[in-house]
Amino acid sequence: MAVSPATEAKLRAAMQRLLDGTPIRTDGALTKENLGREAEVSHATVHRAQDILAEWDAHIGRAVLRSTGEVRRDERIEQLAAALRAEKQKVTKLHGKLDALASVTANLYNENLALRRKLDNQARVVSLHAPDPSRGIVTRS
Repeated sequence: MAVSPATEAKLRAAMQRLLDGTPIRTDGALTKENLGREAEVSHATVHRAQDILAEWDAHIGRAVLRSTGEVRRDERIEQLAAALRAEKQKVTKLHGKLDALASVTANLYNENLALRRKLDNQARVVSLHAPDPSRGIVTRS
Protein backbone atom coordinates (compact mmCIF):
# COMPACT_ATOMS: atom_id res chain seq x y z
CA MET A 1 0.00 0.00 0.00
CA ALA A 2 1.48 3.35 -1.04
CA VAL A 3 1.26 6.71 0.64
CA SER A 4 -0.42 9.85 -0.69
CA PRO A 5 1.57 12.34 -2.78
CA ALA A 6 1.40 14.88 0.08
CA THR A 7 2.81 12.36 2.56
CA GLU A 8 5.50 11.33 0.09
CA ALA A 9 6.51 14.99 -0.31
CA LYS A 10 6.67 15.42 3.49
CA LEU A 11 8.84 12.31 3.82
CA ARG A 12 11.19 13.38 1.03
CA ALA A 13 11.59 16.86 2.53
CA ALA A 14 12.23 15.34 5.97
CA MET A 15 14.76 12.90 4.52
CA GLN A 16 16.60 15.73 2.81
CA ARG A 17 16.70 17.82 6.01
CA LEU A 18 18.07 14.87 7.98
CA LEU A 19 20.68 14.05 5.34
CA ASP A 20 21.71 17.71 5.12
CA GLY A 21 22.03 17.91 8.90
CA THR A 22 19.34 20.58 9.24
CA PRO A 23 16.49 18.86 11.11
CA ILE A 24 13.60 20.90 12.47
CA ARG A 25 11.79 18.47 14.75
CA THR A 26 14.41 15.88 15.80
CA ASP A 27 17.93 15.56 17.13
CA GLY A 28 19.20 14.76 13.65
CA ALA A 29 20.02 11.09 14.19
CA LEU A 30 19.65 9.19 10.94
CA THR A 31 16.95 6.73 12.00
CA LYS A 32 13.64 5.74 10.47
CA GLU A 33 11.96 6.88 13.67
CA ASN A 34 13.42 10.35 13.21
CA LEU A 35 12.40 10.31 9.56
CA GLY A 36 8.78 9.86 10.63
CA ARG A 37 9.04 12.49 13.37
CA GLU A 38 10.72 14.95 11.05
CA ALA A 39 7.95 14.42 8.46
CA GLU A 40 5.28 14.43 11.19
CA VAL A 41 3.86 11.08 10.08
CA SER A 42 3.31 7.83 11.98
CA HIS A 43 5.76 4.97 12.14
CA ALA A 44 3.34 2.83 10.14
CA THR A 45 3.14 5.48 7.42
CA VAL A 46 6.91 5.55 7.11
CA HIS A 47 6.94 1.80 6.56
CA ARG A 48 4.20 1.99 3.92
CA ALA A 49 6.37 4.35 1.85
CA GLN A 50 8.48 1.57 0.31
CA ASP A 51 10.12 3.73 -2.40
CA ILE A 52 11.24 6.33 0.12
CA LEU A 53 12.50 3.65 2.51
CA ALA A 54 14.56 2.13 -0.30
CA GLU A 55 16.14 5.54 -0.95
CA TRP A 56 16.68 6.03 2.78
CA ASP A 57 18.44 2.67 3.08
CA ALA A 58 20.61 3.51 0.07
CA HIS A 59 21.73 6.77 1.68
CA ILE A 60 22.11 5.43 5.21
CA GLY A 61 23.61 2.08 4.20
CA ARG A 62 27.06 3.58 3.93
CA ALA A 63 29.13 3.56 7.08
CA VAL A 64 29.02 6.63 9.24
CA LEU A 65 32.54 7.65 10.24
CA ARG A 66 33.08 8.98 13.75
CA SER A 67 35.76 11.40 14.73
CA THR A 68 38.38 10.53 17.35
CA GLY A 69 36.61 12.81 19.82
CA GLU A 70 33.32 11.05 19.21
CA VAL A 71 34.94 7.65 19.70
CA ARG A 72 36.52 8.80 23.00
CA ARG A 73 33.21 10.31 24.10
CA ASP A 74 31.33 7.10 23.34
CA GLU A 75 33.93 5.00 25.16
CA ARG A 76 33.70 7.31 28.18
CA ILE A 77 29.91 7.04 28.12
CA GLU A 78 30.21 3.24 28.11
CA GLN A 79 32.64 3.37 31.06
CA LEU A 80 30.36 5.68 33.02
CA ALA A 81 27.32 3.53 32.25
CA ALA A 82 29.16 0.43 33.51
CA ALA A 83 30.24 2.26 36.68
CA LEU A 84 26.67 3.46 37.21
CA ARG A 85 25.32 -0.09 36.85
CA ALA A 86 27.86 -1.32 39.43
CA GLU A 87 26.94 1.43 41.87
CA LYS A 88 23.24 0.74 41.43
CA GLN A 89 23.88 -2.91 42.28
CA LYS A 90 25.72 -1.83 45.43
CA VAL A 91 22.85 0.47 46.41
CA THR A 92 20.34 -2.32 45.87
CA LYS A 93 22.40 -4.66 48.04
CA LEU A 94 22.73 -2.03 50.77
CA HIS A 95 18.98 -1.36 50.70
CA GLY A 96 18.41 -5.08 51.28
CA LYS A 97 20.75 -5.02 54.27
CA LEU A 98 19.08 -1.88 55.60
CA ASP A 99 15.66 -3.52 55.36
CA ALA A 100 16.97 -6.58 57.20
CA LEU A 101 18.47 -4.41 59.95
CA ALA A 102 15.23 -2.48 60.29
CA SER A 103 13.37 -5.77 60.79
CA VAL A 104 15.85 -6.93 63.43
CA THR A 105 15.63 -3.57 65.22
CA ALA A 106 11.83 -3.68 65.23
CA ASN A 107 11.89 -7.22 66.65
CA LEU A 108 14.36 -6.23 69.38
CA TYR A 109 12.27 -3.18 70.27
CA ASN A 110 9.10 -5.27 70.60
CA GLU A 111 10.95 -7.89 72.65
CA ASN A 112 12.30 -5.14 74.93
CA LEU A 113 8.79 -3.75 75.45
CA ALA A 114 7.46 -7.21 76.31
CA LEU A 115 10.26 -7.79 78.83
CA ARG A 116 9.65 -4.40 80.45
CA ARG A 117 5.93 -5.14 80.79
CA LYS A 118 6.73 -8.53 82.31
CA LEU A 119 9.16 -6.93 84.75
CA ASP A 120 6.60 -4.27 85.75
CA ASN A 121 3.97 -6.95 86.43
CA GLN A 122 6.19 -8.98 88.77
CA ALA A 123 5.67 -8.56 92.53
CA ARG A 124 7.98 -6.02 94.09
CA VAL A 125 10.44 -7.29 96.72
CA VAL A 126 10.31 -5.33 99.96
CA SER A 127 13.40 -5.11 102.19
CA LEU A 128 12.99 -6.18 105.83
CA HIS A 129 15.97 -4.12 106.88
CA ALA A 130 15.85 -0.35 106.87
CA PRO A 131 19.12 1.58 106.89
CA ASP A 132 19.90 3.85 109.83
CA PRO A 133 20.96 7.09 108.23
CA SER A 134 22.86 8.36 111.28
CA ARG A 135 25.09 5.35 111.66
CA GLY A 136 25.30 4.02 108.15
CA ILE A 137 24.30 0.65 109.62
CA VAL A 138 21.38 -1.46 108.62
CA THR A 139 18.98 -2.09 111.50
CA ARG A 140 15.92 -4.25 111.79
CA SER A 141 12.67 -2.48 112.03
